Amino acid sequence: MFDLDAYLTRIDMPARPTRDAAGLARLQRAHRLAIPFENLDVILGRGIAIDSEAVFAKLVTTRRGGYCFEQNRLFGDALSALGFAHQPLLARVWLGVDPAEDAVPPLTHTFSLVEADGRAWIADPGFGGAYSPILPLEEGAEAEAPDGARFRLIRDAAHGWVLERHGPAASTDGRGSHDGWQAQYSFSGEPAVAADLAMGNLWASTAPGTRFTTLRIASIVLPHGFASLTDAHYRRVAAGTENAGAITDPRVYRMRLSLMFGIDLSVEEVAALGVF
Repeated sequence: MFDLDAYLTRIDMPARPTRDAAGLARLQRAHRLAIPFENLDVILGRGIAIDSEAVFAKLVTTRRGGYCFEQNRLFGDALSALGFAHQPLLARVWLGVDPAEDAVPPLTHTFSLVEADGRAWIADPGFGGAYSPILPLEEGAEAEAPDGARFRLIRDAAHGWVLERHGPAASTDGRGSHDGWQAQYSFSGEPAVAADLAMGNLWASTAPGTRFTTLRIASIVLPHGFASLTDAHYRRVAAGTENAGAITDPRVYRMRLSLMFGIDLSVEEVAALGVF
């Protein structure tokens, strides 16, 4: 059974959120502030399990992070425990895709469609590239993130719904740009069943030559900023101040993982990542 109190403790939320859009927004924000996005178990060859028990054990009990299929499984279980009606969806990630290649990305991202206040909302604490507040599933809907970036939903004839971002590149994992609106991901709105999620997770965690199987990735949302670590390249922006650089010492890398992202790995695990 899902332990809601343990989850709320993990995300530093002392009181249960109200079952409305405001409560949903607070829940998503608290989740992303507390639980890092990361794919390190993929690189360590451990595989990614996305059943409720395994995800809770990893992200809550052992206080690790995870990528979208793990994050949104946990978030979905919390939504159910709180009485929100919701449904997982799958999306195609366009962030970092070269439009000139004319290649359609696979369905490797998942998030939630949630009912609140008589409307459908997209809620997503599991997108590692940047942080989007919840948005009503309505064409032209916009929201501003605490880091100053703006997000909107548009309809596209070829790809259905598209989530776009306009904001500083510093508050992304390095793939962002503030030169106009930039597509983050697209989705049809069709509900995803368990088999769909299993297939997306399998591809994301095993396909050779992809972002998740070749790079060591971590990111976390800050109260007014964002921090990311891609291989040895670190970036942090908070309250308008940006720090970036390359880490050259595995001891510093391990310390940065722990202090900034809350990811505690052993010396042997850091060595096995092959960053250095």
